[in-house]
Amino acid sequence: MPKISAATVVEHRAAQRRALLDAAREYLAETPDRAPSLGDVAVRAGLARTSIYHYFGSRDDLLRAVVEDMFPRWSARIVAAMSAVAEPAERVLAYIEVNLQLVADGEHAIVGALATFTPQAFTNERMHAMHEELVLPLLDALREQGRPDPELTAEFINALVYKGTELIEAGRSLDEVLGTIRNLAALGSERTAL
Repeated sequence: MPKISAATVVEHRAAQRRALLDAAREYLAETPDRAPSLGDVAVRAGLARTSIYHYFGSRDDLLRAVVEDMFPRWSARIVAAMSAVAEPAERVLAYIEVNLQLVADGEHAIVGALATFTPQAFTNERMHAMHEELVLPLLDALREQGRPDPELTAEFINALVYKGTELIEAGRSLDEVLGTIRNLAALGSERTAL
């Protein structure tokens, strides 16, 4: 029986699985144009190449697990950033800022690589539901502001996030993109005050 590096077998398996997910994510961050093999991920995680099959039956299983692991972490960062500010309008800006910060940090590139290598992981209902959960804090802030159609407003805000994502990935700085978005928000505030 192999040595375990935790108090229990369950804890050991959880730690090994976590190491494999982290290794796959790191690999994708470094080489987003090439899907890692299971052997690459196992070696990076410090396991024997064949050990990975105790956790994932195929590369698609591994990549799907990476996708499922990323969404809750992304969501937690959004919620934390939005919870740190009191005003609903500032929470909306925090939503935009944290999403674009994640892009600048390379998280979106990893999601893009995953979508390329395992598109089926993004088509099932669970993935769709996790993606919708990312927008829930924004909808809450918009409702608190009293927006008449928060869903439509959220669509436009996410259009800003998507365009900001494109600009950052094309080489614009995060500060430049966020500065422009803040200026647009200020224009909206001035118009409301008129």
